Amino acid sequence: MTASDHTRTGRTGGASTEPFWHPALFYRGESQYLAGTVPFVREGVRAGEPVAVAVPASRLELLRTALDRELGADLEQVRLLDMARAGRNPGRIIPGVLRAFADRHPRRRVRIIGEPIWPGRSGSEYPACAQHEALINNAFTGRMVSILCPYDADGLPEQVLADAARTHPVLIDTDAGGGTGEGGRPSDRYAPDAVVDTYNLPLPEPDRASVVTFDRDTLGRPRSLAVQHATTAGLPQDRVLDLELAVTELITNSIVHGGGTGTLRLWNDEGFIVCDVRDRGHITDPLAGRRPVDPATPGGRGLLLINHLADLVRVHTTPDGTTIRIYFVL
Repeated sequence: MTASDHTRTGRTGGASTEPFWHPALFYRGESQYLAGTVPFVREGVRAGEPVAVAVPASRLELLRTALDRELGADLEQVRLLDMARAGRNPGRIIPGVLRAFADRHPRRRVRIIGEPIWPGRSGSEYPACAQHEALINNAFTGRMVSILCPYDADGLPEQVLADAARTHPVLIDTDAGGGTGEGGRPSDRYAPDAVVDTYNLPLPEPDRASVVTFDRDTLGRPRSLAVQHATTAGLPQDRVLDLELAVTELITNSIVHGGGTGTLRLWNDEGFIVCDVRDRGHITDPLAGRRPVDPATPGGRGLLLINHLADLVRVHTTPDGTTIRIYFVL
């Protein structure tokens, strides 16, 4: 599918005539940031469309101040979220931020500003961020949703900006004066599936880890190891329970979908408790764990729950086996 198959170009503030619109906005400095985002919100509010803004805290305050001047009391109609909290784990953004908002308004066009990648995201987080941006396209194809994704062209590496051109069918370049220029242009590098594959990487090996193998008769061993390790490391008790639940889901997936056995490893790394599970399964659906599940549907919640609980989830999957690695902030 090419960009022209389901998108159109146009000014940032304009409404798309196609069901789904997913542009990347490249900005330099605060004036360009506001010039590219405020009209998008303003026109959505004026059109009576539900609008949400999910950006990092510093940008959120900048936008809040500008939108307060622009919209006044109408700012109450805009949902404002700190992406550094709501989307700390990139795997949580589609189900917990974007779909959570869009699904509340199933018969209306929805506008969302989502900034999942900012200077300060770690090297461990970035592959999951890039895959997230690529998967938005499959998650929302055919939906009446516009998702504008700002990218800091001064603060982000060139590779990140290049990946944005591969994950967004439309690109918007703000001009030197802070305006929106001539509007969006189709990306001639749009290849979201290739980005998902590019960042399906083997995960770095830890220097040292606690290791336990398990099968359906020894499920208590990995859970006990996880609780003991997290408690000793000083993880708060409520998060110990979250880690135990996430580990339970991981090992259950291995038993049901990964050949009936697996290996769990635990270690500490730069302020995180890290845990991964390896098994012989293969995840063939890139959106697994990123779709909300109908309450009436049995099963299908394991990876989704893990994405909601963990501070970061990384996956490497091939026909020979899968590793799912989860991070909890200490």
